[in-house]
Amino acid sequence: MSSAPEQEAVADEPLAPPADIRPGAPTPLGARHRTGPDGVAGTNFALWAGGAEAVELCLFDEAEQETRHPLTELTHEIWHGFLPGVRPGQRYGYRVHGRWDPWSGARWNPAKLLLDPYARAVDGDFGHRTEPAGPGGALPAQLYGHVRDWPDQHLADTVRDNRDSAPFVPKGVVVGGDAGEEGDDEWRDDRRPKTPWPDSVLYELHVRGFTMRHPGIPERLRGTYAGLAHPAALDHLVRLGVTAVELLPVHQFAHEDHLVRRGLRNYWGYNSIGYFAPHAGYAATGTRGQQVGEFKRMVRALHDAGIEVILDVVYNHTAEAGELGPTLSLRGIDNRGYYRLADDARRYADYTGCGNTLHVVQPHVLRLITDSLRYWVTEMGVDGFRFDLAAALARSMHDVDMLSPFLAVIAQDPVLRRVKLIAEPWDVGSGGYQVGAFPPLWTEWNDRYRDTVRDFWRGAQHDVRDLGYRLSGSSDLYAWGGRRPYASVNFITAHDGFTLRDLVTYEHKRNGDNGENNRDGTNDNRSWNCGAEGETDDPDVTALRHRQLRNFLTTLLLSTGVPMLVAGDEMGRTQHGNNNAYCQDNPTGWLDWSLLDDPRWRPLAALAARLIALRRAHPVLRRRAFFSGRPHEQGGLRDLAWFTADGTEMTEQDWYTPGATLGMYLSGNDISQRDERGVRVVDDSFLAVLHAAARPRRITLPGPPWAQTYELLVDTAREEQPTAGEPPCPAGGTLTLEGRSVVLFRAVPG
Repeated sequence: MSSAPEQEAVADEPLAPPADIRPGAPTPLGARHRTGPDGVAGTNFALWAGGAEAVELCLFDEAEQETRHPLTELTHEIWHGFLPGVRPGQRYGYRVHGRWDPWSGARWNPAKLLLDPYARAVDGDFGHRTEPAGPGGALPAQLYGHVRDWPDQHLADTVRDNRDSAPFVPKGVVVGGDAGEEGDDEWRDDRRPKTPWPDSVLYELHVRGFTMRHPGIPERLRGTYAGLAHPAALDHLVRLGVTAVELLPVHQFAHEDHLVRRGLRNYWGYNSIGYFAPHAGYAATGTRGQQVGEFKRMVRALHDAGIEVILDVVYNHTAEAGELGPTLSLRGIDNRGYYRLADDARRYADYTGCGNTLHVVQPHVLRLITDSLRYWVTEMGVDGFRFDLAAALARSMHDVDMLSPFLAVIAQDPVLRRVKLIAEPWDVGSGGYQVGAFPPLWTEWNDRYRDTVRDFWRGAQHDVRDLGYRLSGSSDLYAWGGRRPYASVNFITAHDGFTLRDLVTYEHKRNGDNGENNRDGTNDNRSWNCGAEGETDDPDVTALRHRQLRNFLTTLLLSTGVPMLVAGDEMGRTQHGNNNAYCQDNPTGWLDWSLLDDPRWRPLAALAARLIALRRAHPVLRRRAFFSGRPHEQGGLRDLAWFTADGTEMTEQDWYTPGATLGMYLSGNDISQRDERGVRVVDDSFLAVLHAAARPRRITLPGPPWAQTYELLVDTAREEQPTAGEPPCPAGGTLTLEGRSVVLFRAVPG
């Protein structure tokens, strides 16, 4: 079927090559400043544009005047050319010519200036105007390759809009080889913290939200990479004891039209459009390439503090959305090549819920992703990645496939297989839930852990079977194919959902400020408000909420696996019941640092630091192999034992008996692990007892041979934690646990 008529079709500019352009080279892709063999300096431009009929390189001066240079050299579908005299800081984009036939998926439109997928820096923002904003504050219609306001909306995406988009889109920036960084050492391994997975404690944070309200960061640096590198920010991370920050998306991203219409913006950044460019909005030093150097300095500062940098990356979809979305980059370069199209090629196969899905099985798309990943490791210094909706990347033609090209390429890549790889192991398509299914190189966000721990502490579990698995590393999910307990990234909260404080304060979301009539965000919160919805002055409810927060933190940091905290949960951050604050670039989404000065919340931060320090000091809490339930050597204790409230070992029947109390004994003398010298690792032994029932419970401590006495280390019924001077508890003795509390003992042998 032929397409609808074009709107006001205009003749394309002539494509005769200028005299000063040279053939250049097809590799590397992107814009690379270099000196030619004849000593002439300039920039090589290379763009993969499969199926295109012509490509124009467009350069912009300070007055926004555009100069077009046709790229006439074509090598294996890569258009390329070398322009002498083009230096770092030069802004550029592309116009790509080809057929306009949306019915077959062809959406070339040279009226639309396109961002280079390999641009290493971006200057400007989508929607910049030279005239007053239109009705409702929507993104300008010129951003769209089709006529957005076509009278027949059913055919709107089939009518080409020939209005120039250049005044309304950002430009790529040519970046020098070192982006202004003198003495760049290409991130030698000996300058990276290289924290082993079992020793890792992750801390998910937003560059802007973490720094915007910090009183110790100069105001001009707040909300920026430089702000996160400031000593005041680093001091909190070091005092808390986390080993890695997991940054919400820092790739260049765009704001969705529906948010702009409501006067909002995409705050989280899960709407990527530039996979090589640090988001310009987080730069304090400038956006003509300076953001690259600023990002590198941030990474170095974190590394010097012993903290790794993990990026949350969104390679499953882009900001171009569905067929009615804007034409910003990939759609205008080769729509059919970059995206998965539906049987009706006008539409997109959407496994992400965001309108489109990248076609990762295509070699050039796979190359874009892996080139981007290697760039961030080798040139920007990052230590790993958390892949948003990773199941979408693992799909072959349709189904999720753990032998898919993406996973196979990662597994053999000499750079990428050495860094930390975290999967969000699901997408929104059929068969997309893949928790426990990723191959051994990967770790996974374990939402089974999240749900089980939330249910246990809100009293929604009938027995403790599932809790036992989650506390001990989720062997039911990960004990296969050589995987280890650290394949499980344990978390109770994440950016998406209630904060920890809101989890014990609200049972119903309050997302009205998002402008979607409270329809957005999950309704399955597994939260409990402790007896009153929202904030309250009731001292009993408040005391219970604080105890529940201590229970959650203690459970998380004593569990086998890799714990992940969310920035601010350790100090009682609240979003006032908003469980989907993706568009709240305001105090709702930002960290409130005054909480650390509040005597009601300081003890919570102290407990988090205490538990992380305890975890760091004791390898029995950071196991590298799953528990066997057997002694390491003859006459020893089992490496893991479970106890009832009566101090007796759990029987098979006990696991099925309704109850809310579980004792977990970790034997430090029975760790199946050796140190670097080959010496067997020996540690203290610990007993943790978790009691989720509302009423106090009398418990019996296991007697010999498990211990002679027990030293109390943590008691979540207390705001201030035990000190070393407290008398020990005798083995076989009894004590009363407060309702809904955790105690942790060091088992002292005879």
